[in-house]
Amino acid sequence: MDSVGVLILFAVVGAVICAKARVPAGAVVFSLVALVLFVATPAGAGLPRAVSEFVDAFNDASSPALTDAGTDPADGAGVSQPVEGSGAVG
Repeated sequence: MDSVGVLILFAVVGAVICAKARVPAGAVVFSLVALVLFVATPAGAGLPRAVSEFVDAFNDASSPALTDAGTDPADGAGVSQPVEGSGAVG
């Protein structure tokens, strides 16, 4: 596929035309085609791994906030003590 760049350009132009014509399904289809063609190129080959690493970093950063059982960080030494008035049941 020597002309994959031209195919990506046509897919992006098709998405813009569909968006201007208020045809959202066509714009989504053209955008997905452009994305698949881009990932198939050597320049876009690392895109799935980059997205995976971003989502993994986001998950790692948000997990402590979501699984924290209402502990007091000022308590020190990593000892989990319920915070007064935290509203935690039990």
